[in-house]
Amino acid sequence: MDELQHILQTRFGYKDFREGQREIIEKVLAGEDVVAILPTGMGKSLLFQLPAYLKNGAVLIVSPLLSLMQDQVEQLKMMGEKRVVAINSFLSFEQREKALSGLQNYKFIFTSPEMLQNERFQRRLASLNLAFIVADEAHCISQWGFDFRPDYLRISESLKSLRKANVLALTATATKEVVKDIKTTLLMEQPFEYIHSLDRPYIAYEAHEVESQKEKVEWILNRITSTTGPGILYSQSRKKTEFYTEELQKKGIRVAYYHSKMDQDDRILIQQQFQQGHLDWICATNAFGMGIHKDNIRQIIHDHIPTSVANYMQEVGRAGRDGKQSIASILYMLSDVEQAYFVAMQDFPDEQDIILAYQTNENQVQLSETTERILDYWKMVLSTEETIELFKNIRQKKWIEIQSLYTLLQNENCIREQVIAYFDQKLIDKPLNCCSKCSLNLQELFHLHDKPLIHATVLDWKSRLGSIL
Repeated sequence: MDELQHILQTRFGYKDFREGQREIIEKVLAGEDVVAILPTGMGKSLLFQLPAYLKNGAVLIVSPLLSLMQDQVEQLKMMGEKRVVAINSFLSFEQREKALSGLQNYKFIFTSPEMLQNERFQRRLASLNLAFIVADEAHCISQWGFDFRPDYLRISESLKSLRKANVLALTATATKEVVKDIKTTLLMEQPFEYIHSLDRPYIAYEAHEVESQKEKVEWILNRITSTTGPGILYSQSRKKTEFYTEELQKKGIRVAYYHSKMDQDDRILIQQQFQQGHLDWICATNAFGMGIHKDNIRQIIHDHIPTSVANYMQEVGRAGRDGKQSIASILYMLSDVEQAYFVAMQDFPDEQDIILAYQTNENQVQLSETTERILDYWKMVLSTEETIELFKNIRQKKWIEIQSLYTLLQNENCIREQVIAYFDQKLIDKPLNCCSKCSLNLQELFHLHDKPLIHATVLDWKSRLGSIL
């Protein structure tokens, strides 16, 4: 038994590596930059946790969400690792000062792109011996950096003082364009790339075009109340997540809502309740899901068109991590295309915003916090005209991405083949339960041979629909 296999078994409790894991870990240990694209549930955390114990120094993990950081910190502590810390805005001033003062004592250091810009934190990191650096959920560099978190684009500046360490970029989905953004931002030179097939054969795809919001809601409530979870219902509206939750609770479903306007402590509590099986369903905006370690999610339902195929696949990929049959269902109508575009662009500056923000008297410009943050970055990088052109191109790209997903759902071609092709991959084999356009046996899938899958029910929520739709 070699050293890698020994650590895998003794420290992590696994008998064998999954496909690609050993190869990636060996490249990390050799000091190479690595871009690893593996579907959710393929053990991406092991790719930085295991080599950390074979290299001297600390591992810096740049992570997009507080909940994701906290979950990974707790996982390591449960494995007996005490040398782990998360440096983020969730810490009080005193806690942060204590952590920074003792930073040399930690093996795993988690942080956010925003905290990475802190000058004192940068100085402390520069004084450490870093084994290597990890960019977790690295697709966020491309998908979020240009949208609402420009600090992702500032990572390259932060890395210049730390660039002696090699970088491991991890994500579940990435197109060639996203991989290019990852390489550029993380200052990678000829990195080793491992790209696993993104097909999840145990996830069946189901798409239904409906005529009205009422029809959409009726379908969703009937599906959830007549089938089993666990599951996640995604909606673009915070108000709708609360509505669905209330109506499902009336039907005896163990469910809670989750969105970005909730207190951080409440969100963490609900996430833990779902992971531990105290809740069967979560009604959530896209603020929920990244980093959720729950293997037995059976259903993902969307009541809208997500803003891209990549975002859709990220959310769908949270089902069936245990390799058992699951289903991803999406309910949509034509008006959802414009709604998705509005949601995607609501914090983006228009031409007039950009012109005013570039003028001397900036205090007169009333912009959202997100818009100001976006423009504060680009004002340091581009001219007024260049910034106007940049966001013109971004708007056009967003519209094309949304239209691409709508076209994919609406045409008669296999959904699975199309989503895999979006990431420049080819589908090798189709499972028996593939998609609603190929073959999909819902009775078999839900194991409900003794009763109808969808029962006709007149619900008392119909009179309330007008207030939220």
